Amino acid sequence: MQHNAQGNRVGEEHAAPQGAGPPGTLLLEVTAVLAGVPVPVRLGAQTWGTLNPARDNAVLVCHYYTGTMRAAGVTPDGTPGWWDDVIGPGRAVDTDAYFVVCLNTLSNVQALDPAVVTTGPATRHPDGRPWGERFPAWDLGDLHAVQLQFMRRLGVPRWHAVIGPSFGGMQALQWAARTPQLAPRVAAIAASPAAGPSLRDAFAPLLRDVAASGGLEGALRLISLFGFGADGLAHTFTDADFGTYLRSRLGVASLPHVLDIGRAVLTHDLSQVCPPEHLHARWRDTGLTLLTANVAVDQFFPAAEMRAFAHATHAAGVAHTHVEFASPNGHLGCIMDTSAFAEALRALLESDRPHAVSPEVAAGEAHD
Repeated sequence: MQHNAQGNRVGEEHAAPQGAGPPGTLLLEVTAVLAGVPVPVRLGAQTWGTLNPARDNAVLVCHYYTGTMRAAGVTPDGTPGWWDDVIGPGRAVDTDAYFVVCLNTLSNVQALDPAVVTTGPATRHPDGRPWGERFPAWDLGDLHAVQLQFMRRLGVPRWHAVIGPSFGGMQALQWAARTPQLAPRVAAIAASPAAGPSLRDAFAPLLRDVAASGGLEGALRLISLFGFGADGLAHTFTDADFGTYLRSRLGVASLPHVLDIGRAVLTHDLSQVCPPEHLHARWRDTGLTLLTANVAVDQFFPAAEMRAFAHATHAAGVAHTHVEFASPNGHLGCIMDTSAFAEALRALLESDRPHAVSPEVAAGEAHD
């Protein structure tokens, strides 16, 4: 693990920013095996809070599709991080108590931002040319393995929790399925146990078609439609210009990375990692505590997918709290309406041991 000009070397003391202070920065440099191919990988990360002497208070935050490591604090353009309402002193993810880390994914969409360090089709191959189509078709298992290398480089024996919204929720669920002993608390906000029909049969083929005809702007327009939904677009842009919003994102986004993550999310399926009955037994045996929260109307992840999963896990004796909530912002309620699940997230992080939870759902309520 190396540091950049403003960053920390792992093993040095990490600054604990107050309020909206600047985060710490880290750079992961490893050789990762992606789709069976060794690849030199560089990924940037940001940190908040302090790693305690026992090294047992680290929380991994996984970002959403078009997000970055800038989960909290103030971003370079002066706006708050995408989960700033959740992460900070005294907040649900309390940086006075936890060492919070957010690592860029492979093929991060904002790859053209020089401060967003990632590795993907638009970044340089060791031969000096862009990887392009030579970049291996990694899956979520490969990404989990990279994050596991990151955990080990930090010298953390296991995460206190792994949490995230949307694509970040998929990543968190991969930790639950693959290494539950290393992630005893997992929160997946606005996600599903597998890429379902909406992603697989509607969004993914549309994304490829729209990108071919409309380029990056067309792809971001489609992502926004699925993210906000029609009601969310009306709610947000009736008195604002949608075109201005899109143009603000074009300068740092990479179309090859948009397409690469759009492909990778289709590899998400917990049943392919471990059959459900064995997975549930592992979660009982390891004491995993799981929180899921879904938006009632979501074009990417219909709430019924996780609701059915929660019924099955509860019947198997897994400590699983499931919440559903309405949002005028559609799927993007997972980052724009955090008050709906913040207290359930706080309770998860503060939990000492698993407790059986009913998965019965009513809008905006957690059932314990």
